[in-house]
Order: sequence, then C-alpha cells, then structure tokens
Amino acid sequence: MSQVLHTPPPAPVRPAEDDLTVLAARHGLSVSGARPSLPAYVRQLWARRHFITAFATAKLTAQYSQAKLGQLWQVMTPLLNAAVYYFIFGVLLQTKDGVPDYVPFLVTGVFVWTFTQSSLMAGTRAISGNLGLVRALHFPRAALPLSFCLQQLQQLLFSMAALVVILLVFGVPVAPSWLLAVPALVLQFTFNAGVSMALARLGAATPDIAQLMPFVLRTWMYASGVMWSIDQTLGGHDGLPSWVGPLLQVNPAAVHIDLMRFALIDSFDASRLPAHVWLIATGWALLAGVGGFIYFWKAEETYGRG
Repeated sequence: MSQVLHTPPPAPVRPAEDDLTVLAARHGLSVSGARPSLPAYVRQLWARRHFITAFATAKLTAQYSQAKLGQLWQVMTPLLNAAVYYFIFGVLLQTKDGVPDYVPFLVTGVFVWTFTQSSLMAGTRAISGNLGLVRALHFPRAALPLSFCLQQLQQLLFSMAALVVILLVFGVPVAPSWLLAVPALVLQFTFNAGVSMALARLGAATPDIAQLMPFVLRTWMYASGVMWSIDQTLGGHDGLPSWVGPLLQVNPAAVHIDLMRFALIDSFDASRLPAHVWLIATGWALLAGVGGFIYFWKAEETYGRG
C-alpha cells in the first residue's frame, strides 16, 4: 500500500518588520516615547513656547502666594541676603576696603549670583520633582528646566528694579552702558539654561544630587567674587598658586557678575572691561547652552520611567 504524504499548508505571509517600519513612517507613526531627532525636538519646543512662558509665570506667581507680603519677597529675599553679606564680609571682614561703591558692588553681585543659583537648584529638580506632570502629559521634557530658568529670570527682573533704586541712592548715575546689561543677561540665561538641563538629567537619574547641590553652589559662590573683589584679592596675595588667578577669572559666575558690574556701576567704567571677558561669557553660554541641551535630549525617552 502506498503511503500518502501530506504537506503542511504554507504559513501565512506576514509583512517583514522593515515593511512595517516603512508603513509606519509613511503615516507619521513612531514608537511610543521614542526620542525625536534633534531638529524635530527643537521644533516641538518652539511650538510649546507659550506653555513654557505660562508655566514659568504661574510658578512665579504661586511661589509667594501664601506669604502676606506676597511678591515683595521676590525683591526682599536677595536684599536681605545682601544685608547679611554686607555685615559679615563688608564690616567684619573688611572686604569693602579699596572697593569703590561697595554697596552697589555687593548688591549687584548678590542679585546676579542668585539668578544662577536659583536656576540651577530648580533645574536639578525639574524632572524628579514633577514626575506626575512628566508621566501624565506628552511634551518635550526640556520645557521644564527652561521654564524654571525663565521663572528665575522674571524674578531677577523684579529685583533689578530695586537694584536701580539702590544705584541711584548711592550716587551711581544713569549711563548708556546700562544697556549692556541686556546682552549680559542673555548670555547668563543661556548658560544657566544649559547647566540646568544637564542637572535635570542627572537629577532625574539620581535625585540625591539635589541634596548635594547647596554645598556645591555655596562653594562656587565664595569663589565667584560676590562679596569681594577678585582682582584686589589676587593683587594682595602673591603667595597664591599661579593657577588660582586664571581659574577665578574664567569662572563663569564671576564673569557674569563682572559684566553686570561694569555695565551698571560707573566707577568700574565699562570701557575698561577687557574684550576677552565678553568672549569668555559667550564661550561659556555656547558650551553650556548647546552642550546641556544635547545632553538632556539624549535621555528624552527615559524621563518619567521607573
């Protein structure tokens, strides 16, 4: 008897994975949570610029909503800090000796430094402190650290109004050089935003960084000439290692403070500010702004997971 052989029916033909990828791309579909290309990411951020602005304004308004003095604390907080630093450093440690217009010098340094300090602290918690928002809504996550930096810039502008009054009270005249404060703030904002985005990625992966940052920022503040003149101190200490002077002078926080002091205080004379200080500030802004943005973007698909 002959044996009948039965061949199994052919398996259904399924589209190849590559074909599915092509089909999805044709209809504008992408993997859920996938990181967009860098140009697409920039376009998404620009499309949400109104959200970034509104979020920053809402956070600023809510910051002191429970305080009786309300938004006055936006100005009073850095002023009180300046008063404390004046007593400790200007009176007790006599760092004001040899520094012209020391009160405007000190208040300008405190206000400019506070902008950087607050931006970086807020950036560190931008993702880890807003996980509910990150997990609930789909938007480019860089909007969060950018909005926090914008919030701090808005707060600085309130403080600058008080700074103008202090300058006039202490005899500093209005001068065309005050217009240089605008490009100086643009460079500082770009630097702050870039570093904040880098810290936001680190803080999202390791929230404990937020506990370390106050110590890092406090050390950085003391090395940035907020309460004392870097040039005067370096000139009076010949025994310092040779690398200390250049390191302090290229310190980005010190550079931003110098730009603002030379712009606003006539005894510093903006025309005497070396051109390389602007170049250093621009270099820091490009390095931090572009580098921090790309570093943050590379982990876009990981934020909010786990």
